[in-house]
Amino acid sequence: MTGSLFRRLLILAVALVAITLFAMDRVLVGTGVRAQIFGIAICSSLLALLVAFFVSRSLAHRVSKLKQVAEGILDRPHEDASDDLGSLERSIAGVAKELRRLLDRLRFENARREAILSSMAEGVLAVDPDLRVTFCNTAFLKAIGFRGGGFEGLSLLELVRDTGLHQLLREVLATGEPQKLRFKLSAAYARTFEVQATPLAMPSGRGAIAILHDITDLERLEQVRKDFVANVSHELRTPLAGVIGYAETLLDGALQDEANNRKFVEIIRTNAVRLNSIAADLLVLSDLESGSDPEPDVISVQGVLDAAVVTVQAEARERDVTLICENIENVFVSGSRLRLEQAILNLMANAIKFNRPGGEVRVSAGVNESHQVEIVIADTGVGIPSQDLPRIFERFYRIDKARSRQVGGTGLGLSIVKHVVERMNGAIEVESQLGRGSVFTLRLPAV
Repeated sequence: MTGSLFRRLLILAVALVAITLFAMDRVLVGTGVRAQIFGIAICSSLLALLVAFFVSRSLAHRVSKLKQVAEGILDRPHEDASDDLGSLERSIAGVAKELRRLLDRLRFENARREAILSSMAEGVLAVDPDLRVTFCNTAFLKAIGFRGGGFEGLSLLELVRDTGLHQLLREVLATGEPQKLRFKLSAAYARTFEVQATPLAMPSGRGAIAILHDITDLERLEQVRKDFVANVSHELRTPLAGVIGYAETLLDGALQDEANNRKFVEIIRTNAVRLNSIAADLLVLSDLESGSDPEPDVISVQGVLDAAVVTVQAEARERDVTLICENIENVFVSGSRLRLEQAILNLMANAIKFNRPGGEVRVSAGVNESHQVEIVIADTGVGIPSQDLPRIFERFYRIDKARSRQVGGTGLGLSIVKHVVERMNGAIEVESQLGRGSVFTLRLPAV
């Protein structure tokens, strides 16, 4: 069987011969001439059939090859068909359909990959072998403060003016080994990044991809931890040194010194009380930060303020400071009464300690226009410099270290106040003028 193409050519050739012979029989009259022409026609037809046979066979072979190639692409078994061209058409149509499916899948995968990389919180940067940017996500552009248009095709130094990142990626391209670096980007408000770069296979050669992790907050927390440890060590060292020094003095013979031995014991007791206060405040801060608050109660703000006033009244008289309670409404909040009393006591104690003789501390409480309970503690004391206001709620931060130690502060009071207020879903504000006093305002949700 030579195939459908050969059959069609054969039928066409026979039809042409038949039509030619019929026409010759009608037109030509002479028997001799008719016989000669008939012979020539027969020979020509046979030659044409032979040529058609070889041509169709060659075409059928090529069509079969193309069909096998198409079916190989589709990875399908061979299907027998009487029509070679029709079979080839079906195979090519199948290839086109499969290619469209693969292209759609590639587009979907590419879109999904782009969406994942673009939504990452970490910055992602990819470069080619010539250190030209091929991709970077929104987080990276935001980190470097890029405000231009397109970034593709830009050299790395045109996009990021940081030689450390440039050198890191160059080493990755040269060695083919992953590299790691920590550096600061000045363009990103001095934020610190940890970069991990690895080789990236690309059609043009070995590229590199870098992922930037923003560790600014972690670094800040680490610094806060170091400062806290240093401050605690310093705060504990001073009273401990006093306890040890005067105890050794007593042991070395001062016990028999009736004029000074009681004084030395009182100094030891004062330092021990200070150590106990620091330990107690640290435990309170630890409890507040751990979130281990008791079940919230409905608290009468007036009752808390009255109890705090009674507690600090003696110290106020000793320092010649007048306590004035005005406009205290019978309002209620939700939270821990013990913690709120502690916060109010710390604020009142500071207002008295850092006041002047003959000064005043005014306390008021009520509901503001936002339906929040507002507690205001104002004093006429030394005030707080404007440059120190943002830091007064930090642990162990003191504006006047000498005066703070003289009045016996631990440097943790305001930090405790802030934590207590925030645990009660409130906020605290402070206004102060140097030499004219300070006003602390607590705002808590009303019940």
